[in-house]
Amino acid sequence: MKRKACLIEAFESDFNSVKTSFEKQVIKKYKDLDKMYKNTIWYKSLLDAEKTSLKEDKIRKIHYKFEDDREMVEEYNVDTHVLLRRSWKVKGKLGSEGKWDVEIGDPIPDGIQSIESTEIVESKDQPIVMRRNTRVNLEWRIRNLPYPIETYCIKANNEDKFIILSTTNKKYYKKLQIPELTRLGLSIEQANIQSSHKYNTLIIMYKKPQQLLDMEKDWYQELDKVKPVKDIPNECKTQ
Repeated sequence: MKRKACLIEAFESDFNSVKTSFEKQVIKKYKDLDKMYKNTIWYKSLLDAEKTSLKEDKIRKIHYKFEDDREMVEEYNVDTHVLLRRSWKVKGKLGSEGKWDVEIGDPIPDGIQSIESTEIVESKDQPIVMRRNTRVNLEWRIRNLPYPIETYCIKANNEDKFIILSTTNKKYYKKLQIPELTRLGLSIEQANIQSSHKYNTLIIMYKKPQQLLDMEKDWYQELDKVKPVKDIPNECKTQ
């Protein structure tokens, strides 16, 4: 009887070992699927970019120089790790110093305007779109929209990769890009869209998908590998 018991125990031990190994493979496979963003061109370009890090008070700034000579600056809140601003360097005309195009965050205050930048300025009463970023949402704040909340129609358009904003009174129409989703190859889900309206400002919120949340968390940890510099580059001082 002891011999039979030993054989049964040995069989169960081998079976459990195979089962555990199989479960580990399945878990690893699903974890890899959860991090598909690491195979995107966007993530790989961030890894390959030349990066400079500096810290000012509670703000951490990262300057990127990509292989195609594009430049980008990101600003993070040190406490919350939330991305506060992302700006892209725009080349100036005839070799002049370019400006910074803000993708996320408040506009960069303009200094003295050059002759090149003297353009027709929109009226202050015109709607102004501001992009924001929180821990869980991507946000658009559109000022100077006085119409009540029921006036607005907000729809996901996956064919053109936009959120389409329109009004029933046909007074306003806007296509809102979501580069964060486009870069990761994610679709726009209508269920993730919410909105509110107060003080003549329409706020559109898009709940971040898990892939984006995971990438943001992993990327901030990746940035910890970038050693901060003592001297602040000129291009970062203007951000």
